[in-house]
Amino acid sequence: MHPTEEVAVPTRVIGLISGTSVDGIDAALVDISGTELDLKLELLAGFTYPYPAELRERILAVGAGAAISMAELAEIDDAIAQVFAQAAQNIQIGHQPATLIGSHGQTVYHRPPGEKGKKMTPNSSSAKRPASANSTPLGYSLQLGRGELIAHLTGITTVSNFRVADIAIGGHGAPLVPRVDAYLLSHPEEGRCIQNIGGIGNVAYIPPQHGDWLSKIRAWDTGPGNSLLDLAVEHLSAGAKTYDENGNWAASGTPCHPLVEQWLHQDYFHLPPPKSTGRELFGVAYLHQCLKDAQAYQLNAADILATLTELTAASIVHSYRTFLPKMPQRVLLCGGGSRNLHLKRRLELLLGSIPVLTTDEVGLSADFKEAIAFAVLAYWRHLGIPGNLPTATGAPKEVLLGEIHQSQS
Repeated sequence: MHPTEEVAVPTRVIGLISGTSVDGIDAALVDISGTELDLKLELLAGFTYPYPAELRERILAVGAGAAISMAELAEIDDAIAQVFAQAAQNIQIGHQPATLIGSHGQTVYHRPPGEKGKKMTPNSSSAKRPASANSTPLGYSLQLGRGELIAHLTGITTVSNFRVADIAIGGHGAPLVPRVDAYLLSHPEEGRCIQNIGGIGNVAYIPPQHGDWLSKIRAWDTGPGNSLLDLAVEHLSAGAKTYDENGNWAASGTPCHPLVEQWLHQDYFHLPPPKSTGRELFGVAYLHQCLKDAQAYQLNAADILATLTELTAASIVHSYRTFLPKMPQRVLLCGGGSRNLHLKRRLELLLGSIPVLTTDEVGLSADFKEAIAFAVLAYWRHLGIPGNLPTATGAPKEVLLGEIHQSQS
């Protein structure tokens, strides 16, 4: 049951997250008040703190399936918690201290329910097969950067492991941000798609606030976002670049549309929601298959990157047209991909008359919306308010999200 008492005094919360691209820790310092429909927040500070280069490489290696010992896993878990704790301490400089931290941590492995370690290439067809005897009914998702160490190092009560409660009852544990989007970005008359383009793309379709509108929200992972593009940039530049600034490199090339159409036949794009994915699919092996497919077309580096960028845009629009009850009246972008101007232009072209803006333009930081969301989820956990949205994660019911680690100071 949701609490009914009004929360009048703002709670100062820090939200922390590092996404699939492993760019660094996004930290947001937020004052939050209200509960759900009356939820209000003020972003006091937001900053991205890069990982130390060696730690980032270790995280990427683990995410790509490198074999490590349990001792090494513990070391990486602690190292991530330490840089998350440092980010929490740094974001408070010059401000009154926070009383709560919501830390998503760093995802290194994600397996949706009904699968058992399957890998799919751009041309694979395993996603449509019935669950086999080797599949498991519950998903699995591992985020490193343990909350108890963050609480110990910062002296601030920390909520972490947000995904596990949803997974435990049969959900995907993702996406978790749509419920926050619903209360911060819905509109009385306008149906909106909130499209996050992080390492993986995910969408929340939010209908107008009429009747039982919350139950009509739909959300899922649309497919590749920045992580595939970043992997391609690093490969094509022989390590000289890590991302395509403003999409300029891709914009200088010509996309190969037959190749995009071929890749869009990959089963994930046709699997109905709820669904979630990660680097386990759209990672290094996927990129290598894409590069192999591209050889038949004799594409140069700019053309390859333009084609992969087109895949990201086309997979998003294909997802809308295939799975939404109706097309949105407006699309609001957030995440690092919202700064890729070429990608944004391709989305605008493919969506036709539907306006494409960023969440900045409606008053919510596009760069730090995900970090803000985990501040809100921690705040809700503290108040006893469920954080998941069953229509998004596939869970059978609403549950409290996150494990609370009390500080000892």
